[in-house]
Amino acid sequence: MAQDRGANTETMAIDSALVRELAELLTETGLTEIEVEDGTRKIRVARTLTAAPAAVAAPAPVAAAPIAAAAPAPTPAETHTNAVRSPMVGTAYLTPEPGAPHFIAVGQTVKAGQTLLIIEAMKVMNTITAPASGTVSAILVENAQPVEFDQPLVVIA
Repeated sequence: MAQDRGANTETMAIDSALVRELAELLTETGLTEIEVEDGTRKIRVARTLTAAPAAVAAPAPVAAAPIAAAAPAPTPAETHTNAVRSPMVGTAYLTPEPGAPHFIAVGQTVKAGQTLLIIEAMKVMNTITAPASGTVSAILVENAQPVEFDQPLVVIA
């Protein structure tokens, strides 16, 4: 379908310096995808996350608004030694779509690479996977909750 863009069938010259610069920007910002457009030229650079970044001192998680059946208050980030942490700022979703069952549940055994949740950032859905096999001992976020960079999301023992 490359010819659906109009009569222009010329080959696009790849600006490798721009691609490298965009790849570096992905690494620096923790994003998984970036796209730039210049007239008719469009370049998209994406990468797949395989594990959460190394733990870094982070601000305390933002408290969620009170709910009728309030969840236990989050504990300081340092107490979650086996926590899968958010690689970005966004909105966490525990289901693949509204009304669908959750990806995981407390007590469930997961395998390395299994989807734990999705984080939406800048209208891009980023799959967060288990870095190793184990048992889900805690889910530290609610469905559709905003999350911060390096915030603990799920504890796998």
